[in-house]
Amino acid sequence: MAMIFKNARIFSPSHSPATEGNDFAECMVIKKGQIVHVGSLDAVDVPEDATIVDLQNKIVMPGFIDGHVHILQYGLSLRKVDLIKCTSLEQIRELVKSYADTHPSVPRILCRGWIQSMVDGEPLAIMLDDIDPRPIYIEAADLHSTWCSTAALDEMQAHTTPDPPGGTIHRDKNGRASGLLSEGAVMNFVWPFLERATSKEHKLSALRTAIRTYSAAGYTGIVDMAMSEDPWEILNLYRRDNKIPFHIAVHWLVPFSYNQEDNFKYVDRAIELRRQFPNPDFHIAGIKLMCDGVVDGCTAALRQPYGGNLDPIEPIWPSNLMSSVIQRADTANLQVAIHAIGDQAVHQSISILSTLPILKQRRHRIEHLELTSPADAKRLGELGITASVQPVHSDPAHFKAWPNLIGKDRCKRAFAYKDFLDGGAIIAIGTDAPTAPHFPFENLYSATTRRSVVDPGSTETLNPEFGLELVQAVAGATEGAAYARFADGWTGRLEEGLSADFVVVDMQWGAGKLLEAKVCQTWYRGVKVFDVDDDVEVDANEGSGS
Repeated sequence: MAMIFKNARIFSPSHSPATEGNDFAECMVIKKGQIVHVGSLDAVDVPEDATIVDLQNKIVMPGFIDGHVHILQYGLSLRKVDLIKCTSLEQIRELVKSYADTHPSVPRILCRGWIQSMVDGEPLAIMLDDIDPRPIYIEAADLHSTWCSTAALDEMQAHTTPDPPGGTIHRDKNGRASGLLSEGAVMNFVWPFLERATSKEHKLSALRTAIRTYSAAGYTGIVDMAMSEDPWEILNLYRRDNKIPFHIAVHWLVPFSYNQEDNFKYVDRAIELRRQFPNPDFHIAGIKLMCDGVVDGCTAALRQPYGGNLDPIEPIWPSNLMSSVIQRADTANLQVAIHAIGDQAVHQSISILSTLPILKQRRHRIEHLELTSPADAKRLGELGITASVQPVHSDPAHFKAWPNLIGKDRCKRAFAYKDFLDGGAIIAIGTDAPTAPHFPFENLYSATTRRSVVDPGSTETLNPEFGLELVQAVAGATEGAAYARFADGWTGRLEEGLSADFVVVDMQWGAGKLLEAKVCQTWYRGVKVFDVDDDVEVDANEGSGS
């Protein structure tokens, strides 16, 4: 049975790339989970048994695809103490103490959203020890550092653990862990410990919350970055009994090791899983490499030293090891996603990818690209490398430390998204949740206005010359993200023959109004999976495409 959506503004630009002025149609028809018409209502031969939906002038957009997210970590983060609004050590201590007092039975106090600039100097365990005797873990907003109390360090046995490859367990003059763990020490030491300490039931419950929240936000697809065995097991356990109302592509994390055979084992595991899960609705797209860290933690690889340092930070992966891993994945037809924030990491990543024989067909991608040279920004498009970006990270409120860390001149090249587009690169937009909020319209607001979501009353902007037009940003969060995971042939746009994946939004069309947008309905494969009027999401296990 056909469904006809009328009296709507259907976002379907008449040509690509999208431009302002030719963006909306008045009617859309779906049947058997697919779009069969977008255009004029007068052109539709309405069947007698058709269901007609009057959308009362609401906007219909392609379902959003989060091009970079950690879905289980996002769900778990919703149950942690959120410190993102704190501005000082005192505020952090007060919030953690308040939570501890009201949750006497939890075995550990888990927090998130700490930003390095909230604390003067290096964060130490002794700053937390008198708050509560239980282990306290404070996860940085960017996920690249964890600040621990002594009880947490003790239960992980951090004092006697050597630094993992690509990471640091910071120590005092006596060699004992002092409280801060960064990069590989987080991903390869802290995370595995907490995964073992967290029950499957808790993880499944957190994943259920994450999935429902994403559907309610208008997402019909995600790309999960840095997957490993534990979250993969939880995802599959959840899928055994539940239908997920969006498609999922996964990039398998290859944690850095100086032992190349260990690195190859992770690539081979991704190859094996790709064969086992060929369905594009849920499959292994490729691998993920961490080429550097983050600017705020002074671990992003830059061509010039950070202020006060004599030597620049080098990429995590030596070029020869990184090149061999990428070639092994490329030969197996896996996509490669490379975390590269600093200009040196970006340059190394592009240079290695440029040696591949059929680069453009593979749609390899670089994640973040927060500081790039003009030449490298241009090379992305020339080589067919996807620019996978997270505009919400460019919020001026979170940029305060950069000028002192790298200098005001280098800050002028931060988040140069328009340069990527002008050079011909495809942009895929994601949120990197839980490092940032998952809401798509906040992301679009950051991409277009370059103003703050955290402090919406501020008129401060960050390099507004690199801002995107609204249609360009929407394209990045829909068809660009679909392209980046080889889904552009069946989703990402509202066109005849594509999947009926869309979101109904009550909004005024304009960059300055994005923070006021409200998701009313989310449809996946022609099935309504969220309706705000129901006050709860529709069960994705019920119903079938019309």
